[in-house]
Amino acid sequence: MPRTDQPRTEGAFSIRGSESPQRREPSHTGHLLSVIAPGVLWIVIFLVLPSAYLMTIAFMTNGTYGLPQMPLTLEAFKQLAGFGFLGWSPGNLYTLIRSIWQTVLSTGLVILMAYPIAYYITTAPARLRPLMLLLVVVPSWTNQVIRAIGWMNILSPGAPVSNFAASLGLIPPQMGLFPSKFAVVIGLVYNFLPFMVLPLYAVFEKLDHAQIDAARDLRAGPIRTFIHAVLPQTLPGLLAGTVLVSIPAFGMYVIPELLGGGKSMMLGNLVARQFSAASNWPLGAAGALIMIVATLAGLLVLRRLGKKLGGDSQVVL
Repeated sequence: MPRTDQPRTEGAFSIRGSESPQRREPSHTGHLLSVIAPGVLWIVIFLVLPSAYLMTIAFMTNGTYGLPQMPLTLEAFKQLAGFGFLGWSPGNLYTLIRSIWQTVLSTGLVILMAYPIAYYITTAPARLRPLMLLLVVVPSWTNQVIRAIGWMNILSPGAPVSNFAASLGLIPPQMGLFPSKFAVVIGLVYNFLPFMVLPLYAVFEKLDHAQIDAARDLRAGPIRTFIHAVLPQTLPGLLAGTVLVSIPAFGMYVIPELLGGGKSMMLGNLVARQFSAASNWPLGAAGALIMIVATLAGLLVLRRLGKKLGGDSQVVL
């Protein structure tokens, strides 16, 4: 009879095979650390440390030449709320409310414009889609100041657009649509429209048209079809685009400065002036800290909204 107590080499090979990954684990960990270390160092130097320094300045006292100095105080936040040596003034609160309102309005207009544009691009022939996406993105390649100056010329007094608005009685004769809050909103919508179109286009490409056909078969109207069949599928792109649009729009400086003409100042302009002309670094840092807190609060709201509407891990920010 053949002997059955022969040594099994399989076990030896399997044991050696199981030991080899353990011997390679330290080198694998070191390689992983060497890969992520530059990115972590970059984030710490250019994001964490400046943010920590900014938070420190916000609680310091304004010095003789606007530079922060000890002791620590809440005076900058009191000034931001409108309390000064002459009493209380609501100017800074108006700026904050105006910033929130113009951000919400411009983001809503961007969404209304981006949905049909993204859908139309996905329904176009495949050979034309790259060209159409390029046409959407190309304006972003131009400097933001140049684009704002272009809108200044388009909306200036005597321009065809302003004359047409005057003929409709929207503005007085010989006056332009620039400078105004309307011009600021137009500039924000024009500047951030590509940031909404691209995420929506990505989700529209994966759209399940069977759900749309089923909604139509059940005699759902266009609005109900959009709410129940299109919106849930495009919600990840919508929330991503909302983040990409609302956060930079809330802290925008160039467009309100140029198109607003000093009449539609937003929080970003208030913060910038404290570090330059007003020479009040603690007040500027306090305003920047409020912007960070407002941004985090907006992200939290969008995250909860994504969970409530979608319930999918793709939707959660």
